[in-house]
Amino acid sequence: MPAMWTPWNIGPIGAMLAAAALALVLAALLSRAAYRLPRALDAQIANPPSRAHRRYRAGFWAAGIVLAMLCVRLLGPTPAAAAAIVYIVTLLALGWIDAETGLLPDMLSLPLLWLGLLVNLGGAFTALPDAVLGAAAGYLALWCVCYVFLLFTGRMGMGHGDFKLLAALGAWLGWASLPWVLLVSSSLALIAALALRLAGRLKAGEPLHFGPYLAAAGILALLRLSY
Repeated sequence: MPAMWTPWNIGPIGAMLAAAALALVLAALLSRAAYRLPRALDAQIANPPSRAHRRYRAGFWAAGIVLAMLCVRLLGPTPAAAAAIVYIVTLLALGWIDAETGLLPDMLSLPLLWLGLLVNLGGAFTALPDAVLGAAAGYLALWCVCYVFLLFTGRMGMGHGDFKLLAALGAWLGWASLPWVLLVSSSLALIAALALRLAGRLKAGEPLHFGPYLAAAGILALLRLSY
């Protein structure tokens, strides 16, 4: 293990408390971003927080704290665990924003991509060449799917934010994890679409935002690498 990823000597209880504190700080910052960024990008989004927004926020805070503690459990009290917490809480925020507004702001996706490359300078989760290839392959994979879909249907199947989000996941996880991420995210999206159709909450032809499922698959993939 590279020296920069060696454990901190703070004990298991201290590690859990530190993980929870980091998650709380990030959740506080990203909760504000989840409200303000979409409204800065689209003036038609309602300004008063809705009941759904408050529900998403409560789930975001709870999931961030629980997953942060799980990161420390899997990776120990290390800088790699701290990096994983930043990655996970940011993905939770991106999934929340996309589920609520259909947007994936570059102000979160692109820093996440560059941070993944920097973290993997030390080989935290994958070798740096695999991270660079992952970032390129992640973007191009969805770009190709989207434009083939456009060629045959005349409609865009997804937004460019999804391309950048998968590129960020590739930067953190490496190119070899991308097929797994795509399989899991597509399966989750299909299950959700079927459930929503059966519940009458998704009409035929109505788009399903893919970002939350990419974010969920990205979180699962990192935990899988760390196990």
